[in-house]
Amino acid sequence: MIASAPDWQRYIILLPAFVIGIGLLAGLAIVLGRAFVEFVRESGHTRLVLAGLVGVAIFIAIMTYLGVELPREGG
Repeated sequence: MIASAPDWQRYIILLPAFVIGIGLLAGLAIVLGRAFVEFVRESGHTRLVLAGLVGVAIFIAIMTYLGVELPREGG
């Protein structure tokens, strides 16, 4: 029934699921962000933790720019 409805009706029907899903993801991001901030504060090596995080981000950006892909499992 949903598949035969026009696009706008389908979006209205699915809107509550999108709102709940976005809310759950935002809540998870807030909880994990607070936990990470607390970890960095209590670690005693704040600069080292942040430098490692920046290093990993730069490494991922370079590998993405070079087009490196992870091998896929053949199944």
